[in-house]
Amino acid sequence: MFLENAVTPENKFWKYIVGSVIVICASFIGQIPFMIAIAFKSFSSGKSFPTDEKSLMSFLNPNLSLFLLMLSFAFAFLAIYLVIKYLHKQTFLSVTTSRSRMDWKRFFFSFSIWGIFTIASTVIMYYANPEGFEINFKPIPFAILAVIAIVLIPIQTSTEEYVFRGYLMQGFAVLAKNRWFPLVLTSVIFGTLHIANPEVQKLGYIVMIYYIGTGFFLGIITLMDEGMELALGFHAANNLIAALLITSDWSAFQTESILKDNSEPSAGLEVLIPVFVIFPLLLFLFSKKYKWTDWKEKLTGKINIVEVEPIQNIGNHDSNL
Repeated sequence: MFLENAVTPENKFWKYIVGSVIVICASFIGQIPFMIAIAFKSFSSGKSFPTDEKSLMSFLNPNLSLFLLMLSFAFAFLAIYLVIKYLHKQTFLSVTTSRSRMDWKRFFFSFSIWGIFTIASTVIMYYANPEGFEINFKPIPFAILAVIAIVLIPIQTSTEEYVFRGYLMQGFAVLAKNRWFPLVLTSVIFGTLHIANPEVQKLGYIVMIYYIGTGFFLGIITLMDEGMELALGFHAANNLIAALLITSDWSAFQTESILKDNSEPSAGLEVLIPVFVIFPLLLFLFSKKYKWTDWKEKLTGKINIVEVEPIQNIGNHDSNL
């Protein structure tokens, strides 16, 4: 069982506090090249140093900015791997899934479903309101973007999933010995950490419904499926396809994408429909495909801990054979 992978007598909760600090420090170290580049351009161009999220995201060339931003996640990913292996003495697989190996079919099914939906919804929005978009496609910058995005964005999304749906979800299970507490806490923390995104500043705090709701959705499919494969695929498709397809002056990612959204955004049904309509439909689809049952127990039940008694007096047993 996925959460039970971490619940052992040796795996104390204090280790998750130490491990989290290590991952955060690694992420900060990974941000140093980005801040150096910002400082260098500010000094060489005479421009004032950007002081808010939106200015930071648009200060450098979009491809360079994306590359440098993704570096911090690469540092964090390495840190989470080392923390799991050496501090917790767990395999990386045990924080990924309860299965004997990574199920890539699950990953690509989830990736494909959400990728197709994202492309289709973007096309519909474009044709419904063409004056709100402009064609932003430039072959060479887009080709560079594609390379950076395909290599580094899956690292970014995987890092977030391993931290929240893997490491911290198992850590809170060690602390609480139940399932609802890890689900609620990781979802709320995941959503809250997006509060500094430019989208929140532009649209208001109602957008937090989407971020926290997405956290709950990813947490639910992880617990019901006893592994992170579906969450990893969904998150990778969400960020990668969006980065390649569409950008705007107020989004977290400023990219050399195919389209640029110039419309004035509003927070309403665009925030509520994914959380209260689309995500439930995806849960239904996944539940039918993977035959999920016993929802209440898997989402709110207690952790089942299997105690294994050590074998003693082996020598005495051998002498009696």
